[in-house]
Amino acid sequence: MNKLLPLALLIAAGSASAQSHLDKVSQQKKLEVCTTGDYKPYTFLTQEGNYEGIDIAMAQSLAKSLGAEVKWVKTSWKTLMQDFNAGKCDIAMGGISVTLERQKQAFFADKLDTDGKIPLVRCTDVKKYRTIAQINKPSVRVIEPAGGTNEAFVHAHLPKVNLTLSHDNMAIFQQLVDRKADVMITDASEALYQQKRYPKLCAVNPKKPMQYGEKAYMLPRDDLSWKLYVDQWLHLAKATGEYQTIIDSWLAVKK
Repeated sequence: MNKLLPLALLIAAGSASAQSHLDKVSQQKKLEVCTTGDYKPYTFLTQEGNYEGIDIAMAQSLAKSLGAEVKWVKTSWKTLMQDFNAGKCDIAMGGISVTLERQKQAFFADKLDTDGKIPLVRCTDVKKYRTIAQINKPSVRVIEPAGGTNEAFVHAHLPKVNLTLSHDNMAIFQQLVDRKADVMITDASEALYQQKRYPKLCAVNPKKPMQYGEKAYMLPRDDLSWKLYVDQWLHLAKATGEYQTIIDSWLAVKK
């Protein structure tokens, strides 16, 4: 009897396909993508009003596979789940971390990469802020974007720090350089990227993160047909080298 379960799931998915975002996007020729636009190298909204980044290019690839155009839906880390559950987009992209709290409300596509939280500090302070014990002190000024997993990590693991929440994620790095803050806890991928842009900043122990993490695209819950399509598109993008080419070319060119 159990052998019939996978077939039953496929039949259920097929019966629900008329309601799927897969059909909606294909028919309307429009892929609505929620993204914050403030998290290089994944998503960034330029002063000219254009989006760029690794996941921006991937969103365009997904839309092309469906014969659709992308409609960007601006969101923030604080309002991401609210906007997503309000039905404002078909998919959320842009360096999104997989968490159980988000999983309660949404599906995730297959894992993109593994990542983890590490400190980003001035290079002169690398030895000073290597561990949670060294950072978790009232005298240490930590700065994070409001909302999202960075802030959650600080509340959970660094309750004693002097925490400042910023609504301008891209301004945080200069604040570290200018000694207006001491530490930013962020994903190793962002820390490694930003240390290239800001030579005075250094990622601390990027290969040994303080917390394990994964990144994935977020999808509407219970839409199995849509998830299966996105997973297969992503599998092919990785298998053909398209995904790695986007990563390599973007990181090599963008500063």
